[in-house]
Amino acid sequence: MSDLKFIATSTFGLEATIKRELMNLGFKDLSVLDGRIHFNGTINDIPKCNVWLRSADRLLLNFGEFHAYTFDELFEKTKALPWEEFLTEDAKFTVVGKSVKSTLFSVSDCQSIVKKAIVERLKLKYKTDWFEETGPEYKVQISFLKDLATLTIDTTGPGLHKRGYRENSVTAPLKETLASALIELSYFRPNRVLVDPMCGSGTIPIEAALIAKNIAPGLTRNFVSEEWPQISKEAWSEVRKEAYSKINVDVTPEIYGHDMDPKAIETAKHNAKLAGVDDCIRFSQKSFKDMKIESEYGIVICNPPYGERIGELNDVRELYKDMGRLFKANKTWSVYVITSNEEFEKLYGKPADKKRKLFNGMLKTQYYQYVGERPPKK
Repeated sequence: MSDLKFIATSTFGLEATIKRELMNLGFKDLSVLDGRIHFNGTINDIPKCNVWLRSADRLLLNFGEFHAYTFDELFEKTKALPWEEFLTEDAKFTVVGKSVKSTLFSVSDCQSIVKKAIVERLKLKYKTDWFEETGPEYKVQISFLKDLATLTIDTTGPGLHKRGYRENSVTAPLKETLASALIELSYFRPNRVLVDPMCGSGTIPIEAALIAKNIAPGLTRNFVSEEWPQISKEAWSEVRKEAYSKINVDVTPEIYGHDMDPKAIETAKHNAKLAGVDDCIRFSQKSFKDMKIESEYGIVICNPPYGERIGELNDVRELYKDMGRLFKANKTWSVYVITSNEEFEKLYGKPADKKRKLFNGMLKTQYYQYVGERPPKK
């Protein structure tokens, strides 16, 4: 198991960000497809990627790929794969699936056939006709795209956005993985002031603080593959020990989070404390109209209301106009806004320097990027 194939799954539009994260972790020869980054690694890369990846949705073990046009072909080719290398005799495994533009379009039938094929393979290995399924969990996925079948095993469990610090949230929270990607795309640096003027439960400020202090996002949570016998407890312990040693304790970034909802601010403070970055963020109850720019060379990153609900649109339009009036007058500030509102640039009063199409959940959005003047080099 020295050379394994992996897939880091991604929200559409963030593939390049996750590719850069993987390169920073030392991986090479990366292949990027829509929503997926393929790469090779070893068994001990499973702990490293799960603990360190910030913007990926999850890490999958790519167990096999082949074309299949009939159910018999799917059964035989699935059975031919060495499932016994990962699935123990007492393995508790489920099969999920999806099919896009493929001859085998019945997902439920594909799932059933894959499950049966794996069981038949394991019967040959373990010399038994009955499996208790009381041991470690494995989730197998059969994905069809234009008759190409990809069989994967999920190494993550609950998605990588489940950092563990967000016990409570407010309406329409931003996923932690997406928030992290927005920050990475802004080229935020720990020596720059960062403000989220509509912070909600604090996800953007908290993720910025984790990045500034180099705190691994998965440091304090558990993963489904921790129970797999193929990965030693020592391997997980070493990855976490190294991650703790890389925390930059000498950095205290200047990060602010504002929101007009007092409940949201209390929730944000609680979440920041759970994340261990409450000393880095100053939260305050404040409406956008009360916001003032008091320093130079700062960054604004925010996920404002989109005006999707009936009755909100007029308020949202006025908010976007207020944002333009404030930030256009401060040329040393960079502003990054994610919204599904197609009128944003018009209301803001200025075309964005860059735009990137992203999905916030199932909602298609644009990430509008206004790049301000950079601070002078010291």
